[in-house]
Amino acid sequence: MDIKKLQKIIVDALEDIKAKDIEVLNTSKLTPMFDRMIIASGDSSRHVKSLASNVYDKVKEAGGEVIGIEGEDTGEWVLVDAADIIVHVMQPAIRAHYNLEELWQSVPKRSKKAAEE
Repeated sequence: MDIKKLQKIIVDALEDIKAKDIEVLNTSKLTPMFDRMIIASGDSSRHVKSLASNVYDKVKEAGGEVIGIEGEDTGEWVLVDAADIIVHVMQPAIRAHYNLEELWQSVPKRSKKAAEE
């Protein structure tokens, strides 16, 4: 499936159930494992689980491949592996703690100390 089509299906699935702060990161130049990472927040464990389940269902309905889904037991952070796109659905506190957006940015920020060395 075309990456843009898959991305649209996933973002639409998240928006359908009112995901918050949806971010799409292009990771194609950072890793050969996947081309995009999509991060979204849900208000509760039930909301996070529902968002991830909807992504899974919509990708499957469109004929896309879902390799796996993890984290459904607690619902704090659920990962959906849709082959070329990895989807992280997290509760806001977990998302803030792990800060995947900064971790996977294409141009790393340099700390002041590292710049002085």
